[in-house]
Formats: sequence, structure tokens, C-alpha cells
Amino acid sequence: MLKWTRFNIVSVTLGFAFLYLPIVLLVIFSFNESKLVTVWGGFSTKWYVSLLSNQGLLDAAWVTIRVGLLSATLATILGTMAALTLVRYTRFRGRMLFSGMIYAPLVMPDVITGLSLLLLFVAIGFDRGFWTITLAHTTLTMCFVAVVVQSRLLSFDQSIEEAAQDLGAPPVRTFFEITLPIIAPAVISGWILAFTLSLDDLVIASFTSGPGATTLPMRIYSQVRLGVTPEINAVCTILIGIVAVGVICASIVTKRREIQRQRDERAAAAGA
Repeated sequence: MLKWTRFNIVSVTLGFAFLYLPIVLLVIFSFNESKLVTVWGGFSTKWYVSLLSNQGLLDAAWVTIRVGLLSATLATILGTMAALTLVRYTRFRGRMLFSGMIYAPLVMPDVITGLSLLLLFVAIGFDRGFWTITLAHTTLTMCFVAVVVQSRLLSFDQSIEEAAQDLGAPPVRTFFEITLPIIAPAVISGWILAFTLSLDDLVIASFTSGPGATTLPMRIYSQVRLGVTPEINAVCTILIGIVAVGVICASIVTKRREIQRQRDERAAAAGA
């Protein structure tokens, strides 16, 4: 059992303060009345209201949300298929190469990934814009989904699938009615992780974007270079809220599914 000493308490406190104190200050100063982001002038929500008239930020936010939803969905589908291939088909020619290509974006610097995709799109004559950002984010986030889903499949009891197939269920029906519901928490977690990474990306989007496809991080970065404004604090606070709500919802769904799974296992054991 871990014994909490004064050193441990101070270390944990300083660690959490280093990680979260800047975020807390950003949220607080998003409600600042003053235009000066470092001088507190009283509580106000006017900067959130002024966002409604900032068409540039609204357009960038809409592009970011569309890219995030589409790329996260594509990455979840491809990442789940890749995880199934790596776990269920352990022996096939080129498995080592396939595995390396799946996990390469995990360790590849974003600058290298962005530049490589830029050169690819230029070489094939693909105009940069919304779809190039979506494809780039799908490439980036698919590996994260594959890792999350693969970790769940490694502890999956395949005898359940074998029982369903023995009862006459074809492989496709077995996957959608047996396998997918069981691994759903991992799939949902992978989707949320992919969506969060897409919202956060700046480097790769900067390489693969084009006219009319400016994401919110790119817009924020371009405005911050001219000086931080309270509107930027408000936008960042909204993003923090969206991510926090998504993580909480994913945790609740995962916990409920795990509790339901344990109940079903206990009921099956009692019936046997």
C-alpha cells in the first residue's frame, strides 16, 4: 500500500499545478471584462457573445468539427479492421511490414508526416483543402484507434464467437452481433481519441490545408502571433469543455458496458 509522505504530496501537487494551472487561468480570464488578458477587470461573458459575430472563427470551427467527425469515423473503421487483422490473423506474408506501417504515425514527428502528405498530394495533383486535411487526420489517428481496439481484442474470449458460429451464425453476423458489442467501449474510446487529436492538430493541418479550409487551431495560431485576445481564451475554453464532456461521456459509457458485461457473465455462470 502506498504511503503518502510529505514529499509525495508536494510532488503530486506541483505536478498537477504544472499541468492544469495554465488551463485554469485561461478559463478564468475568458470571463474577464477587460480587453487586457493579463489584467482582471471583473466578471463578464461578453467575449463569448462576441464570438457569434466573429465569422472567421465560426467558419474555422465548422471546418474543424466536420474534419474531426469524418476523420474520426474513417479512422475508427480502418483502425478496427487493422486491429482485427493483427490479432486474428497472426501469420500472413507481410505482417511485419503491415504492423510497422500501422504504428509508424505513432512515432513519426508531425512535421515529417505533414511534409510527406503534402508531397504526396502535390505529386498526384490532389488540390489541397477540406478532403486533404480529412485524409491526413485519418492517417494520423487510425493508428491510435488500432492500438486501443487491439488491446481489447487481446483479452477477448473467442469461445463466444465459436459458440455463435457453431449455432449457425455466419462470420459477418457473428461480428456485428457478438464481437462488436463486446469491443464497443474500446471502439468508442478510439473514436473519441481520434476526434480529440483531430481537433488539436495544427502542424499536419498547416501542411495539408488549402484555400477555404482553415481549421480552428490554425486560425487561433495566426491570431495569437498578433497578440492574445479574450476571444481566443473563450474559444479555447469552449474546446476544453467539449473535450472534457466527451471524455466524461466515454468513461460513463465504458463503465456501464463493463458493469453490464460482468452481470451477463455472472448470469451465464449461474445458468450453467
